[in-house]
Amino acid sequence: MGTNAEKDPISGQYTTGHEWDGIKELNTPLPRWWVWVFYATIVWAVAYWVLYPSWPTLSGYWQGTLGWHSRTQVVQEIDQAKSAKAVYLSKIQNASLEDIVKDKDLLNFALTGGRSIFNENCAACHGGGGVGAYGFPNLADDQWLWGGTLDDIKTTITYGVRNTNPNSHQSEMPAWGGGDPLSDADLNNLAEYVLSLSKSSTDQAAAQKGLDIYAERCTPCHGEAGEGNQAVGAPALVSGLWLYKGKSQKAEIMSQVRNPKGGVMPSWSDRGMDETTLKILAVYVHSLGGGK
Repeated sequence: MGTNAEKDPISGQYTTGHEWDGIKELNTPLPRWWVWVFYATIVWAVAYWVLYPSWPTLSGYWQGTLGWHSRTQVVQEIDQAKSAKAVYLSKIQNASLEDIVKDKDLLNFALTGGRSIFNENCAACHGGGGVGAYGFPNLADDQWLWGGTLDDIKTTITYGVRNTNPNSHQSEMPAWGGGDPLSDADLNNLAEYVLSLSKSSTDQAAAQKGLDIYAERCTPCHGEAGEGNQAVGAPALVSGLWLYKGKSQKAEIMSQVRNPKGGVMPSWSDRGMDETTLKILAVYVHSLGGGK
């Protein structure tokens, strides 16, 4: 305490005797319990430095007298997780798709693992949760180009669509804008008829005129009632669910008839996905809401 200490008349507390520009400092020491806690943290820190990895050294860092390291613990936990995971992977490898779905534990494991695999490999095209995008099928509805059973889905994932794998799904819609072209009027009538299959046509007279064109050129693949044909990847036209959906669906249909678009899906077996992973992914995709 300074020699000029005096008692503050308001607080009744003595000052330290220091003064700066007329400002005086009260002499209010820290509570003893707080001081002892502070000292304890210093002791704790020193003990931690000794027991655990801490200070850097010229050749690395202080390893600690206990020999413990967080990285070692992480490696051990990962190894434990891999061991537990291996049990389920072995069961899935030896089980059929139907048996996986029937087994509650295997199903939960496949759904959890499948979500991670899907997000890493499939979501870029099919969207989070398989909701699809323009030109990329929605996997959460009940319409399937190449079949929606567990086996169908696994086959599609394994070999893909329109790629170089000899087992991939192959199909090609003819371009009715060339070779034996349709006139603009015929294209308009055909588009109205296709829309009428899902009760979306706004011109019934034109739709009626498009019936004969549809019967001649479209029925072999899409079916008389527009029910589609999964054997050749021909979509059902009665559902009103469009792979190429636009602001004007009529314009999209006319464009597709005139100059068809067809997507390519990779063969995931060719990309190194093993049989067990393919099963897990197939079960997950099947669960998204549209599996048969």
